[in-house]
Amino acid sequence: MLRPVVISSQDGAYFLFGGEKMKEQLISISAAAKTAVEACENEAQIEEVRVKYLGKKGELTAILKQMGGLSPEERPIMGQLVNQAKQELEALITDKKEILKQAARDEKLKAETIDITMPAKELKVGKLHPLNTVLDDMINIFQSMGFDVVDGPEVETDYYNFECLNVPADHPARDMQDTFYLADNILLRTQTSAAQIRTMENLKPPIRVICPGRVFRADEVDATHSPVFHQIEGLVVDKGVTMCDLKGVLEQFAHEIYGKDTKVKFRPSFFPFTEPSVEVDVTCSECAGKGCRVCKGSGWIEILGAGMVHPNVLRSCGIDPEEYSGFAFGIGLDRLTTTRYKISDIRLLFENDKRFLDQF
Repeated sequence: MLRPVVISSQDGAYFLFGGEKMKEQLISISAAAKTAVEACENEAQIEEVRVKYLGKKGELTAILKQMGGLSPEERPIMGQLVNQAKQELEALITDKKEILKQAARDEKLKAETIDITMPAKELKVGKLHPLNTVLDDMINIFQSMGFDVVDGPEVETDYYNFECLNVPADHPARDMQDTFYLADNILLRTQTSAAQIRTMENLKPPIRVICPGRVFRADEVDATHSPVFHQIEGLVVDKGVTMCDLKGVLEQFAHEIYGKDTKVKFRPSFFPFTEPSVEVDVTCSECAGKGCRVCKGSGWIEILGAGMVHPNVLRSCGIDPEEYSGFAFGIGLDRLTTTRYKISDIRLLFENDKRFLDQF
């Protein structure tokens, strides 16, 4: 019968044949693991090595499972060697991970290096649309003359948009405005005068207001017309208001917008909500009144309509026309903007072309 032979190991431990074979296996696995760690180029590869050798089914874990076949004297010695190998491998993996992380950080910093000699990127700053610029200027002008700013709904009733403005259902003046109806008696307002009616219903004279906003008419789109455009309508109601007051306000407005040398001309006209009614022209800003293609050789450009508030309009709002009088005017903001900036086509204001808008 053969006896087990005891062999001396290099580290001073003594094993039987089974323990010595397991130690050789451990040394081989540790060497292979260290080589694998050194060859790793990223954290994903490091994780694969860790799982292969230190995971639940890893090769070092498998060594521990074989220790049941060792003698009681060999188990603690072999267990110590396996734990020592695991600790060395864990430390090696940790160090390698840190090296790879640092290399990744260095690579990222290198890629993100800023060349301070390169020109900076231009930051685009938004600015007001020319329509808003002119609107703000007009509001400032009229506020300096004592006007308040009021607003009204864009979806209006037939009553406020037409009837209270002395335009009943059978009035031929309705044919002058192609209206967008949303339902019976509900429409998109064709003029901001509706806000004036609401103001007169809720305020007692003296009244001095302007009503800026969008209005809508079923016009064909061309260089001078749009189905959506902007108006500023003004209203003054008080005792003793005359056409002279209207003339003074509009002359002051024209001088502020076009310059002190601008002349103002009143021409008789017709509006159902004013009587008498006038069209207001100013000297052409392009040719200073000499005549050109912009003013069609006349030297004048029409900018607004105005007149004394019709007694029927005052009466419909509960204001006694025997005691009070007033004047009203309506300015087309789009036309005013195109003449002020010498814009040839009203459509440019709505196309949102950055090349056009950058000029303002």
